[in-house]
Amino acid sequence: MKDTIHGGDVYRHRDVLDFSANMNPLGTPESVIRAAAESLGEIHNYPDIRMEALRKSLAGYEQVPEEWLVCGNGAAEVIFMLALALRPGHALLPAPTFAEYEQALRLAGTEISYFVLREEDGFRVTERILEQITPETGFLMLCNPNNPTGTLIEPSLMGKILDRCRETGIFLAIDECFQDFIDEPERYTAKGQLAKCRGLFLLKAFTKRYAMAGIRLGYGICSDLDLLEAMRDCVQPWNVSIPAQAAGVAALKEETYVEEARKIVKREREFLRKELAALGFRVYDSKANYLFFRGPEGLAEKTLKKGVMIRNCGNYRGLAEGYYRAAVKTHEENLKLLEALG
Repeated sequence: MKDTIHGGDVYRHRDVLDFSANMNPLGTPESVIRAAAESLGEIHNYPDIRMEALRKSLAGYEQVPEEWLVCGNGAAEVIFMLALALRPGHALLPAPTFAEYEQALRLAGTEISYFVLREEDGFRVTERILEQITPETGFLMLCNPNNPTGTLIEPSLMGKILDRCRETGIFLAIDECFQDFIDEPERYTAKGQLAKCRGLFLLKAFTKRYAMAGIRLGYGICSDLDLLEAMRDCVQPWNVSIPAQAAGVAALKEETYVEEARKIVKREREFLRKELAALGFRVYDSKANYLFFRGPEGLAEKTLKKGVMIRNCGNYRGLAEGYYRAAVKTHEENLKLLEALG
């Protein structure tokens, strides 16, 4: 069995404080847990294949037509659905970024080129990427804010990237799963471009926003209805379970919870950034609910012995040993992280 390339491996590391996965610091809302539990009385039935209640709630939350939505067994499944439906001949990916993009595209038989994020640029996407967006590119996947670096693509540059993709006929997919925890998310989302750009796909998830990774629920938004139908044909019909659909409907009502989490993340992110720098680590400009930093090799193993798990980012394409990612949690939990690192 292939070794995990992700954080969150609490099953091999019981009784640790997990900073390696980036969930809402408030934990899963009680309403979500209750809705999933109550739905178990229906598990003698197949899930609703149309996901009517979930898609209606999502359309209201995102303020988009229901027919623009496609749901999956986590955002990861949606990534694979998209790659298999499009099967692009060539794709451009940033490096480092989330590993599932490459895995899905390779499964689809796609040739991949990389836009290497440079340390001297703070691991940001810069205007250099425009030089690599050519008619031969075919498909471009961006993560905004990026995982694991947490850096954002400024709206002005994203506008240029969108224009270049339109001009060259390139399909652009943007992973916005971590935008719930940034300042001014409405300024950075590309959702306003969907109506006039059928070659644009946005990836979203319940996983981080509502701390419900174990229920597996993600979704995509796109105005190309033929593509969405082709994506649904790439998976088995009942890919989103009854508990997942029920949990999703309940979660979308938790508006105050999301706002409170954003305030906590903003405050604690800056606290952690300052304290990590004071400990001697090089901390990069993450805007998400995690911090990306550089330290001595073997740091993750040492903190694990102290009961704290951080993400070793050495297995990301474009990175080496000595790069780490740590989630932003509550103040009390963050103090324990700093104690272990110190």
